[in-house]
Amino acid sequence: MLSSSLARRERAALCDLALEVGPEAPTLCGGWDVKDLVTHLLVRERSLLGAPGIVLPPLASLTDRSMARLARQDFTSLVRRLRGRGLTPLALPVVDELVNTLEYVVHHEDIRRAQPSWQPRELPTGDEDTVWNAIRLAGKGLARPTGVPLTIRRADSDRTAVLLGGEDPVVLSGLPVEITMFLYGRAQHRDLDLAGPADAVRRLRDANLGI
Repeated sequence: MLSSSLARRERAALCDLALEVGPEAPTLCGGWDVKDLVTHLLVRERSLLGAPGIVLPPLASLTDRSMARLARQDFTSLVRRLRGRGLTPLALPVVDELVNTLEYVVHHEDIRRAQPSWQPRELPTGDEDTVWNAIRLAGKGLARPTGVPLTIRRADSDRTAVLLGGEDPVVLSGLPVEITMFLYGRAQHRDLDLAGPADAVRRLRDANLGI
């Protein structure tokens, strides 16, 4: 039996990997290095002033300034703070699982998959179930802007979920983590299959996915 939630374990694994590869190692997040990613996560969780700019573009400059202030601090100390979660609403177990599961799975993979010779992880079935349940919900919002009818299918169980209804949907098949990375706009994924009308598949591949 797993001893803690996937969100907490992915947080710890991200922090371990961040220290292993170092602050200047690349990530899949645009031009960010690992230190940038750590400061982003701290602003998201700890900064009342900077966090809104992550989702509200007009306030993005506040987020940038908050990240810049944190970036002047020692990297190891920043990772230690991130590992601890702090006294915020996101530290509550139910909120943590709801809000942080995909956040930390994706950003952990953002570090992993930016390193040479990365390979997909083999997660326990229970963790894949957790990711599947999360992306079935979050994926609806991620798919909506594409305008492409989309169904996802688990390659390990043939379970399906409709993210965006419509005729002749594209069916995206793979393991839950790989589906998640695709829907978050990451090009580094493995063993995915896109089936459906050629034009719809092309539109989905070319879509500006992610948050």
